[in-house]
Amino acid sequence: MQTDNPSLPGKKKKSVKTAKPEASLVARSLPVQQPAEIPHAVQEVQANAAPESFLGQTWRYQVDRWQRSVLFLDMLRERANNMLAHEEAGMPPPLDFDYETILDARRFERSANYALLRITRCHEDRAEDCVDDNKPPVIIVDPRAGHGPGIGGFKRDSEVGMALHEGHATYFVIFFPLPCPNQTLADVLHALRRFVEEVSRRHRGAAPVLYGNCQAGWAVTLLAADCEGLAGATVLNGSPLSYWAGASDVNPMRLAGGLLGGAWLTHLLTDLSNGRLDGAWLVQNFENLNPANTLWDKIYKVFAHIDTERERFLEFERWWTGYHFLSREEILSIIENLFIGNKLERGVMKVCDGCTVDLKRIRNPLVIFASSGDNITPPHQALNWIPTVYPTTADLKQAGQRIVYLLNTHVGHLGIFVSASVAKLEHRAILESLADLDALRPGLYEMKISNPTGDPDCRKPQYSVRFEERRVEQIHYAYPEKSFEKVQAVSEWNELLYKKTISPWITAFANPLSTEILKWLHPMRLGNAMFSEKLNPWMSPVKMLAPFVANARLLVDESNRLAVLETDASASISRTLDSYRKIRDDINEQIFSMLYGRE
Repeated sequence: MQTDNPSLPGKKKKSVKTAKPEASLVARSLPVQQPAEIPHAVQEVQANAAPESFLGQTWRYQVDRWQRSVLFLDMLRERANNMLAHEEAGMPPPLDFDYETILDARRFERSANYALLRITRCHEDRAEDCVDDNKPPVIIVDPRAGHGPGIGGFKRDSEVGMALHEGHATYFVIFFPLPCPNQTLADVLHALRRFVEEVSRRHRGAAPVLYGNCQAGWAVTLLAADCEGLAGATVLNGSPLSYWAGASDVNPMRLAGGLLGGAWLTHLLTDLSNGRLDGAWLVQNFENLNPANTLWDKIYKVFAHIDTERERFLEFERWWTGYHFLSREEILSIIENLFIGNKLERGVMKVCDGCTVDLKRIRNPLVIFASSGDNITPPHQALNWIPTVYPTTADLKQAGQRIVYLLNTHVGHLGIFVSASVAKLEHRAILESLADLDALRPGLYEMKISNPTGDPDCRKPQYSVRFEERRVEQIHYAYPEKSFEKVQAVSEWNELLYKKTISPWITAFANPLSTEILKWLHPMRLGNAMFSEKLNPWMSPVKMLAPFVANARLLVDESNRLAVLETDASASISRTLDSYRKIRDDINEQIFSMLYGRE
């Protein structure tokens, strides 16, 4: 069985500096395969040299392709070893910063697998030397949606890095690989409230800024609704609050509940895993959204540029391959109340007995950061809750609320959190504009950033921010509401049927051993682990051969005709897979319409 990291509570933890070979994700005592140095032995061609013959181009291309294949396999081997070593170490968060543990919610009376960290150092710089006591503290909460924590701070140019750079005392909320027994959503919210209270106490009662990424966005929204006056400005990055909204060519995932018959299938998976949902299933759902990228583009990009892309790929995969679990109670509550029931924006979501969430209770300013290139949380799902809660602009102003939204035109879902250019510009602009947010009159505003230099790593007055007032009536993303209400009814019936008939038999036979077997047989883990020489003896020759290949690299010129053909073939494969995605999504839309109707 996988265990939580016992060394975290109460100790100062050295963060991960992924760019350096001597610093890895895991404890220092674990042997982790380090990447071989890859010199860039580019052959210089003299200007007066004769053009290379086709036979010469063919030879050079074949050698280069063979070398790339060896180095690519060696990179997959290292990714597998990193994943296994990370697992063995208890999956500590891959933060590129030093930190200390302030609170561990596993020790609370209402336990939850969360902990509050204080960022103490960024490389050579101590956090105390950067903090401006006149600025509010910042609490960053990462999404618990299959992966582990760390995406908001796994490199220097990140949300954590920008908060420190702007002089804010920075705190980071992490979670452990396994949930506490019978952990509920109410337990998680109770822990987050304790964290906010502790940070406020440490900073003379100042209300901290809450940063919520993706799934954590609606979590901090629930927290803000329950902590009136305790929390400061709340920033929601790629966070869905309106789960039925979307368009056929934008957000196909919203149909999954109806096509799969509701929440019963998730209940089945948690029963098979002895009361927990393997986060690898959630990650696989994300991967299935874009088969062209999953099956080809991201892999081919590394293969084609193995000399320069290797470290970037491995750095990201250290986080991407760390799958965490959720409890049965949590995930069923999330799916039934949010993704299928859409109860949050309708004001009927019950976190616990006698506690119904009302978004109108939020009084602190809200900043919503969404992107048109996001196929997980498009602007439809990030903004459409506003006219549901506040039907008119007058209602919003009468409530005394300030809502600001910021739209990016192209960045994808993960880019909202991990893109260095986004961190340097949009997240910096949000943090630098906190005082302006407090000065705004109640209403709805669009945040516009003007950056004539084009350089994302700039500061005011090189770029400027303005808040243009908008009307709530301008936000309207139509969707077949009656159809989704039918989905909810079908889900409730199927869940009741499954719970009363099949679930007791599966839970009777599920045990820790079967859970561990299913965990390691999951395609997301097995597909990565099979490249480790610890499990696959055929990778040992690759390990021995890779250093020699790296030292004898022979790169092809971009004008090589076979290299051009390879690039064209790659583009054709990508287009074919993307065409398949469009056809698949169109068919799913048609099936959904036939089953549940259309308005």
